[in-house]
Amino acid sequence: MSLNAERSYKMKLRDVENAFKYRRIPYPKRSVELIALLAISCTFFLFMHTNKLNSRLKEMEVKLQPSEFSALGLTGNHISGHDAGKHDDINTLHGTYQYLKSTGQILQLSPDKLNNTPKAEIDVLFFNRVPKTGSMQLIELMRQLGKVHDYEVEKDPQKGGVIPLLETAEQSDMIDNIVNLEDGTVFASHVNFLNFTKHEQPRPIYVNMVRDPVERVISWYYYIRAPWVFVPGRRRNNREMPNPKWVNTEFDQCVTSGEKVCTYIENSLLEHVGDHRRQTLFFCGHNEFQCTPFNARLPLQLAKMNVEREYSVVGTWEHTNETLAVLEAYVPRYFADASKMYYSGLHADKQNVNPMKPHIPQDILDMVRRNFTREIEFYQFCRQRLHKQYLAIKLNDLKRVDKSLARLIEAKAMAINN
Repeated sequence: MSLNAERSYKMKLRDVENAFKYRRIPYPKRSVELIALLAISCTFFLFMHTNKLNSRLKEMEVKLQPSEFSALGLTGNHISGHDAGKHDDINTLHGTYQYLKSTGQILQLSPDKLNNTPKAEIDVLFFNRVPKTGSMQLIELMRQLGKVHDYEVEKDPQKGGVIPLLETAEQSDMIDNIVNLEDGTVFASHVNFLNFTKHEQPRPIYVNMVRDPVERVISWYYYIRAPWVFVPGRRRNNREMPNPKWVNTEFDQCVTSGEKVCTYIENSLLEHVGDHRRQTLFFCGHNEFQCTPFNARLPLQLAKMNVEREYSVVGTWEHTNETLAVLEAYVPRYFADASKMYYSGLHADKQNVNPMKPHIPQDILDMVRRNFTREIEFYQFCRQRLHKQYLAIKLNDLKRVDKSLARLIEAKAMAINN
């Protein structure tokens, strides 16, 4: 091959290589425009969805702030003084939310897992009311709701006074009485937790209320010294008038002077002096050996176990909005529209006001609280459980909204593709 021919051959080969290297496959103009339109549409809808989710998450976090519950005149709810401003305290709603979020537990939070109502085997609500927790307020609310939802509220008169501990035969009699009530009945009594399963009887729906244990004993202290309480009791039972010193001794004086009724010794047994220091007792049961030692570990653990396994809701008027929302969601047969009814002015606030109760100095409160460590732990346990139940229903609502948004985006995408 001549030199010119070889050079011509190489040039042709190079032209062929360049043709393959820089080749372009033509696309129809309309196809390119369609792809661009789809890309822009998907980007737009993803942006809108993300923006919507962020807005809803921020809105929800704002609603979960404790400040929502601190406006007494607006919501009827409040945070106790030692909780105010502690947004990261796990015993507050916001603190519980942040803790569950930081540990990943928020992803497993579900109303179904926290709802014991389906475990009930009879349509009877059993309210074993703890004294001085605003139980009459809840009873009055249920009476009003009963007129709407067609159920009756039966309140145990307990003419012999508050006797929470019952003998085995007495427990059996009360359980039989409750089991034989008509469907759609509320039974309220100042009595310890009754184990229907242990007595081989069908289980009711359990609910109860709790209160800060120190505030509760102070409330009881002044309640039994109120003239409208001891005067009718004296006439009814033919008793002598109480000693004026007993009536006029203030709680802080009682504590600092070391009087028995204001001396709170760990593991002390039931004194029968009517101080109602044991809130755990109403959730522990009727075993005097296990449940009566004051501020002891065993009553605490038994009370926690019963709340977790048996109770649909244990609320507190110190978190009114949460309590009403959780009662509505977890026990709708008896509490549907409870918030609406409560804020319509039909609740019984005034029954729980004692004008004789004065302000207690903080140093006295701190002194007493040091002896109520496990009673306070139980109260905080109930509050945290209430917070989790409340958060579960709110997050469940948010998930339903997310699913609706996802279906809407999917439908719009399909419409574009078609």
